[in-house]
Amino acid sequence: MSSTCFRNPGRRRFLGLAALSAAAFEAGMFGRAAQATVPSAGRSAVASALPAPRQVDAGPLSVGYVEMGPADGPVVMLLHGWPYDIHSFAEVAPMLAADGYRVVVPYLRGYGTTMFRSAATPRNAQQAALATDAIALMDALGIRKAIFAGFDWGARTADCVAALWPERCVGLVSVSGYLIGNQQANAVPLPPKAELSWWYQFYFATERGRLGYARNTKEFNRLIWQLASPQWHFDDATYDRSARAFENPDHVAVVIHNYRWRLGLAAGEPRYDAIDGRLAALPSITVPAITMEGDANGAPHPSPEAYRARFAGRYAHRLIRGGIGHNLPQEAPAAFADAIRAVVS
Repeated sequence: MSSTCFRNPGRRRFLGLAALSAAAFEAGMFGRAAQATVPSAGRSAVASALPAPRQVDAGPLSVGYVEMGPADGPVVMLLHGWPYDIHSFAEVAPMLAADGYRVVVPYLRGYGTTMFRSAATPRNAQQAALATDAIALMDALGIRKAIFAGFDWGARTADCVAALWPERCVGLVSVSGYLIGNQQANAVPLPPKAELSWWYQFYFATERGRLGYARNTKEFNRLIWQLASPQWHFDDATYDRSARAFENPDHVAVVIHNYRWRLGLAAGEPRYDAIDGRLAALPSITVPAITMEGDANGAPHPSPEAYRARFAGRYAHRLIRGGIGHNLPQEAPAAFADAIRAVVS
C-alpha cells in the first residue's frame, strides 16, 4: 500500500503497529497457525460508544452505517452477522480509527436503520445479494478499495467480495474462515451431531418457525448469543443495545429468507443469478487473508483444515483462546483489530 494513504494524524502510530505486524510476518505468522489468549479480565461486557448512524442510498437500500477515523485513511469495512449488529465492533472501530483507518460499519439489510428503498423489492438475503450490497455501499461512499473483516453473515459477505472482486479488497479477516456455500452442497445431509447444531435453520424452514421468530425475536436471539458464546457473560445493557437493531420492519423476512434460501426452500432473485453462479463454484480467495476462530465457539463452523485450500494468497489462521465464542470481534476486540492491522502489513 502506498505511503500516500496515510496523510492523517494517526500515521505514525499506524506505521509503528504495521512494523510490529511486519515483524510477525517475518517470524512466520502468515505461514502457520497462531494462537493468542485473551484474559477474562480484558473481556469487558460494556463496549465503547459508536457515533450516530448516517444514511446513504446504495443499490436497493438506504444503508445505515457508522463511520469513524480520518476520511483519507485506508478503509476498513466491518460486517456483522446474525443475530448481532454494528455494536459487535464498538471497541474495534475506535481502535482502528485511532490508528488512522477510515472505518465503515454498516447495518446489513434487515437490521437497524438499513431500509429497502422500495416496497416491491424482495426481502432477499441470499449470499449474492449481501455481497452486492457491500459493493454498492463502497460505490455510494466513493471507496475504491477496502480491507474487509467480519464474522457469521459478515464473514460470508466479506469472503464473497474477496473472491469475486479482489480488485476492491485489499485484505480479508474472516472469522470461521471460508463460508461461501451453495445450495447443492447444502442439500447433502450432515452427520447427526452436525445437523443438531443447525436446529434453528430447520426451525426457520417451517411456518411455525417463522411465526415463532416473529413473536419472540428478542428472546430467540438472546438464546443464540448464549449458545454461540457460552463463556461470554454479557449483561442486559450490552444485549439490549444490539437487540434494537432487530426491530427493523424487514428483519424477520430477511432472516427467514437467508436460511430457507440456503436449503433451496426459497428462490433468489434473477438479478443475482450470474453472481450466485460464480459463488456456487466456490472460487478461491487470492487476496491476503487471516482467518480466526474462538476456542469456545458454540455456533456451527468448519475446521481450519477444511477450508485452508480455498485461500490461494498470503494466509494465516489464528486461534484465539480464553473462552472466546462466536462473536469474536466483541469478545476479543484487541485480537480482531490486530488481525486487521497484520493482514495488510
